[in-house]
Amino acid sequence: MSAIKYELIKKCRQTGARLGIIHTPHGSFETPVFMPVGTQASVKTMTPDELKEIEAGIILCNTYHLYMRPGHELVREAGGLHSFMNWDRPILTDSGGFQVFSLSSLRDISEEGVVFKSHIDGSRHLFTPEKAVEIQNALGSDIIMAFDECIPYPCDYEYAKKSMERTTRWAKRCKQAHHDTERQALFGIVQGGVYSDLRQQSAREIVELDFPGYAIGGLSVGEPAKLMYEMLECTVPLLPEDKPRYLMGVGSPDYLIEATIRGIDMFDCVFPTRIGRNGTVLTGRGRMIVRDNRYSRDFTPMDPECDCYACRNFTKAYIRHLLKAREVLGIRLTTWHNLRFLINLMKKIRQAIREDRLGDFRNEFFNAFGYE
Repeated sequence: MSAIKYELIKKCRQTGARLGIIHTPHGSFETPVFMPVGTQASVKTMTPDELKEIEAGIILCNTYHLYMRPGHELVREAGGLHSFMNWDRPILTDSGGFQVFSLSSLRDISEEGVVFKSHIDGSRHLFTPEKAVEIQNALGSDIIMAFDECIPYPCDYEYAKKSMERTTRWAKRCKQAHHDTERQALFGIVQGGVYSDLRQQSAREIVELDFPGYAIGGLSVGEPAKLMYEMLECTVPLLPEDKPRYLMGVGSPDYLIEATIRGIDMFDCVFPTRIGRNGTVLTGRGRMIVRDNRYSRDFTPMDPECDCYACRNFTKAYIRHLLKAREVLGIRLTTWHNLRFLINLMKKIRQAIREDRLGDFRNEFFNAFGYE
């Protein structure tokens, strides 16, 4: 039996977008969903109770970083990630592949795996498909990811094809290495760069392996939005209707809405926490750089339509003061707001699907936010 079950609740008659529920060993959550990123077993500046207050149904933790520090065996000794970080809701871990390829300038890719240098101390490590599964088994997350090769954009066709074929072979090895299928669900990952025939070939091959869920990787890495949407349109229809679909590393409001319309159920990104630490917040009227001098005497909330703790209790002027004074509370409040904004956006998207009006909602949101 699989550790998770996807339940399709409704399809939007206007767009075809899906409303569903994913059931896991640590509870259920509605989809489409945005997952806050807790890279090192912590969503930056947020406590678990605060994440529950903003209605985070699931979070993502990073295999590479937890392997490097404090080590997956220590997390296993602590009882797994849920116990270690005191989070009793679902957790998804990535395979570490993206970090192996993005953080290490010195790496050697072979059929066995990837030899790379630690970004912390320069020590050499080998990640194989089996190793990625072993680490995630120790972490104890509800959803784990197959080890894949992440190629950059742009990338020539021949290398994209070679990489995609290797990702399929690695996916087979991951499935063979993963045994605790009732406790953890292993997702396969579709690759293929920005080439539609490679994406479709990858999707067919990965689906043949019969994973309990499927991710689409290697997008939102610098390619134009139109090209990303084209890749989704040629890939998503090949993925099973009765299993979840996860678009990795996507978190801007326009991408969340557009990808949901194209059939995606799950998203994650460091985008809201990263821009929050830089003093930028998301509002119903677009992005706002609250650090700007224009807000020094603005005694209104960052977003009057937002129900988060920061907007209920503090003004732009106060939060700007905290940021300029480098008080930690400042970035806590901007992070809190941005995460709540995206989680609330997904709630509005789900409601629009229920009401068969996601296309109308998209147009209304884009007009208000300032998207063309």
